[in-house]
Amino acid sequence: MSRKEDIEKKTEELLAPIAEANGVRIYDVEYVKEAGEWYLRAYIDKDEGVNINDCVNVNHALSDALDVDDFIEDAYTLEVSSPGLGRQLKKDRHFENSLGKEVELKLYKAIDGVKEFAGILKSYDSTSVTVTINDKDETFLRKEISVIKLALDF
Repeated sequence: MSRKEDIEKKTEELLAPIAEANGVRIYDVEYVKEAGEWYLRAYIDKDEGVNINDCVNVNHALSDALDVDDFIEDAYTLEVSSPGLGRQLKKDRHFENSLGKEVELKLYKAIDGVKEFAGILKSYDSTSVTVTINDKDETFLRKEISVIKLALDF
């Protein structure tokens, strides 16, 4: 496990009881470096959607827990937010909760000159994702997908 994955896993373990106590679910945790700065991001969700108070309460509790455990050596900014409407699908639980919903995906490398696809998420497994596009099932290898997210429908 990489250092980044270890930090994400430990943070998710700290976050689990905090999320439960605040009536929210963990959607994802990511530790990323952007423009030379480290960010620890916790995405939370609940059926009726999270509000600013949910984010503030979880942020304060998680910040306190991180200060006590103090396992991250780098200086970082902690952010707690909703995953948003066009949320990325990264983990199996994201795919499971999105079956039958419209998704958009981008590939690292084009297939027949096309890198972007949209359709209904039909199935997934550890190595592939199947999307129904124009009444035809198309299967993509997960390692070839740069981004897959819920489609925004306005």
